This record gives sequence, C-alpha cells and structure tokens, in this order.
Amino acid sequence: MELLLKIFGMEIIVPDTIVNMWIVTILLIIFAFIVNSKIKKASVDEVPSNFLNVVELIVEAIENLVKSTMGPQNIKFASYILTLALFLAVANLFGLLGFSPPTSDYSVTFSLALITFVLTQIWKFRNSRGLGGYLKSFTEPMVFLTPLNVIGELANPISLSFRLFGNVMSGGIIMALLYQALGLIAPVVAAPLHAYFDVFSGLLQTFIFIMLSMIFIGGAEE
Repeated sequence: MELLLKIFGMEIIVPDTIVNMWIVTILLIIFAFIVNSKIKKASVDEVPSNFLNVVELIVEAIENLVKSTMGPQNIKFASYILTLALFLAVANLFGLLGFSPPTSDYSVTFSLALITFVLTQIWKFRNSRGLGGYLKSFTEPMVFLTPLNVIGELANPISLSFRLFGNVMSGGIIMALLYQALGLIAPVVAAPLHAYFDVFSGLLQTFIFIMLSMIFIGGAEE
C-alpha cells in the first residue's frame, strides 16, 4: 500500500516497502516495551514464563554467536546484532502475510549495510589510535595496494546490501509470476515455495547478513 504525501505543494510517493519497514519497526518497538515490562515484573524466586524463556534463549544465542565470531571483548556489539537479526527476520517473513518485504527495496538493505559500514570504520579508527594509524591501515601490507584496499572497503556495504536485496526481491518476483500463471490453484501449489523463499531463504539471508556484519566489524579490530 503506497502513501501519497503532499509537502510544500510537492507530491511524494512512499513505496509500500518503506511503509512496511515502518510497520516492522513499530512492531519491534512494541515488542521491546512488552519484554521490558515483563522482565521488570518477573521475580527471581519464580519460574520464568515461556515467553521470557524464549527471549532469554534468543539473547543468549546471539551473545554466544558474537563471542565466537568477534571475541568476548566485543560483546558490546551483541545489542546491535540482535536488533539487526530481529528486524531482518521479521522483514523477510513479511511476505507470508501477503505484504511486500521491506528488504525487497534496495534503499532499505543499503541503509542497513551502511550502518554496519559506519560502525566498522568507527571501530577501525578507534583501534588505529588516531587518524594516522587509520590511514596507514589502508597501505598494508604494501603501499601500492592502497587503491585496492580502499575499493575493497567501499565495496563491502554494496556487496552486503545487494546480496540480501537480490535474494529477497528475486523470491518475490518468482512468487508473483507463479500466482499470475496459476490463478486460483496458485495457493495450493505455492505453499512449499513460500516455505522456501519466505521462511528458509529469509532466515538464511538474515543469518548471512549478521554474520558478515560481525566479520566486518570484528575484522576492524585486527
């Protein structure tokens, strides 16, 4: 569902993918408030509810993944990786409800990749102990490789965003063509394909995105 906004006499069309992105964001914010409220009401003397057990399981899984991939010293990035994983998982699964997944819009995937890129550069600058050390890192192991190092660094957010965008968008196109070709019997035939493109592929792309994000950020520490 597209939105038509009129600002200062100009008409701005907001694509349905962007609208869905905000819906996912609002749902996750509400989810965060619910978790926070339940944690505050929980007692250490009582058995946690099934809901809190699931939340704790997810948090511990992400923390263990961050420790094994980035090292225990980088556990501070677990909150970012968890937020990224939840957003991508919900966004990629949005196709099951008949909506356009936000991640089928390149502006969304590139924005997420850009956040990882900025975090990587900030962490690299901090570990280089100054501008001189940061710039010197691009000249290693040999000075004449500097252009390749710069291009490789700039290519990371592009490759990261295109990988997620391409997989989600291609799945959506295939399903749309299938529904148009099969008509009324499409829901019956398309069920296993939904399981692959929306569930398996969506969760797989979520895992790949957060793994590459951790590798990029963790690599900036070396």
